[in-house]
Amino acid sequence: MNGDAKVSPFRDETMKLGHVPSQHAVREAVAASLQSGASLQHIASRLGFSARSLQRHLAASGTSHSEIVAEVRLVTACRLLAETDEKISRIALLLGYTGPTSFSRSFRRLMKIQPANYRRQQRK
Repeated sequence: MNGDAKVSPFRDETMKLGHVPSQHAVREAVAASLQSGASLQHIASRLGFSARSLQRHLAASGTSHSEIVAEVRLVTACRLLAETDEKISRIALLLGYTGPTSFSRSFRRLMKIQPANYRRQQRK
């Protein structure tokens, strides 16, 4: 799930035009970096910004790095659970969680359902 190639067009365009990164570009960079942790510093670097500058841009648009990471993780988790037969432990790894327990706990907190139950529900 390494998506470096997917992100580079966003980075090149952002750097070339000197614009602030769009939330879409940030989400794409986060999605491509989930497995490696998607740290603020890493995402900012991918987009050609300092971490502080990216924080300011995200705050100005009403969001934060951690909110975007949580959103991208959840959307990706739901898609992987519904559309693949990947083991929950593998999904946890792909999403950058320390293990299946932390993934399951986070998923249950946000979705009010266990990942395995969500998968069954989506396949009915």
